[in-house]
Amino acid sequence: MTLHDLRYGSIGIFDSGFGGLTVMRAIRELMPFENIIYFGDTAHLPYGSKSSETILRYSLENAAFLKSQSIKVLVIACNTSCSAALEQVRSSSDIPVIGITEQGVEEVTRLFNSGKVAILGTRATITSNVYQHQILLRCSTLELYSISCPLLVPLVEEGYVEHPMSALIVQEYLRPLKNRGINGMLLGCTHYPLLQSTIQQELGPEVLLIDPSIACAEQTRMILAGKNLLNPSTCLPHYQFFVSDDPEKFRLLGKTFLNYPIEHVQQKLGERL
Repeated sequence: MTLHDLRYGSIGIFDSGFGGLTVMRAIRELMPFENIIYFGDTAHLPYGSKSSETILRYSLENAAFLKSQSIKVLVIACNTSCSAALEQVRSSSDIPVIGITEQGVEEVTRLFNSGKVAILGTRATITSNVYQHQILLRCSTLELYSISCPLLVPLVEEGYVEHPMSALIVQEYLRPLKNRGINGMLLGCTHYPLLQSTIQQELGPEVLLIDPSIACAEQTRMILAGKNLLNPSTCLPHYQFFVSDDPEKFRLLGKTFLNYPIEHVQQKLGERL
């Protein structure tokens, strides 16, 4: 494919389920003419409770599927996948690969050079220490508090964003942060922005919530611009959605994450690679 053709290619995004749609939303707001192909591995969610070896295998398969669609850049919109597989996916790719975790680190260290920052994530993301290690490498004066929240992804995936049960679980998870004088909180999972108002209410308005999705979109645009791969078209873009299970559920719930109607979702069939 020529460089000219590549400009009209798609941005590929994958996540374990719905959460990466918050990243897609940021990308389509920033780059409204870019074509996008999204894959949600809904048959295997949540990733956060699985072993790093399993997450690595799924992530490599997801990346291979999207690359088979002739994408021009790959965005890993899953913090858990990034924590276990970012470098391996990048080393096996001949296109740029952008990881949501790297943008989270960038945002925390850009906004804070001292103080107390909490990191909210899945069990796999928190135990990998990817955020803690990278943040402290850049800013050793920060005091970090890490909290794994294994129940939040299933709650969001089942559509319980506004349910009182979600508020109670958020309250329980954040209890250790009470009276700690937290300055900021990194939403270290792409599902968590859907619970942002509940989290903010629990922490109070003085705590800055950090959603890496916008920074991820900006990094994607910067890389595409640097390689002269931004789509020059001003026509309506083409969006494709693939899942590994239950396309109708994804179509119905996905619009909540994307803030945009999803008309058609295809199921990726066949044996896993």
